Amino acid sequence: MLGKKLRQFLGSGEKKAAVFVDGPNLLRKELGVNLEMIKKEAQKFGSIKIGKVYLNQYASNKLVEAVVNQGFEPIITTTDVDVAMACDATETVFNEHIDVMIFATRDSDFLPALIKAKNRGKETVAIMAEEMSASALKNTADKVIFLKGKK
Repeated sequence: MLGKKLRQFLGSGEKKAAVFVDGPNLLRKELGVNLEMIKKEAQKFGSIKIGKVYLNQYASNKLVEAVVNQGFEPIITTTDVDVAMACDATETVFNEHIDVMIFATRDSDFLPALIKAKNRGKETVAIMAEEMSASALKNTADKVIFLKGKK
């Protein structure tokens, strides 16, 4: 058995992931996608160290509570959700403790952040609700996951 200090020095070998969820675009009743599904897929790529769900000011208290209950940080904005998410994702690109960047969305607004992540050596993952989503994002990400919603 390895001693505690040696295990800390060697590390667990597990990748560390940052997950950014475009709430208004993906967590929609008509898509049948929920945060639990996103989290389950994201965990396949590493331990979630940063998990943020971006919501607009119209998000219900029930949705905010569900976000917290899944272990994510709710980011509520009165401005464009995509801008806030893109800014945080771009900042995280420079976090040397993050190996994998996961974008859960249906649009290509996050393409510049995803490209920046790839250029900095991060593994990139796009989690999407439908195959018609964000061609540019799905053609650029290292891995793409399509969720099958529960309708």
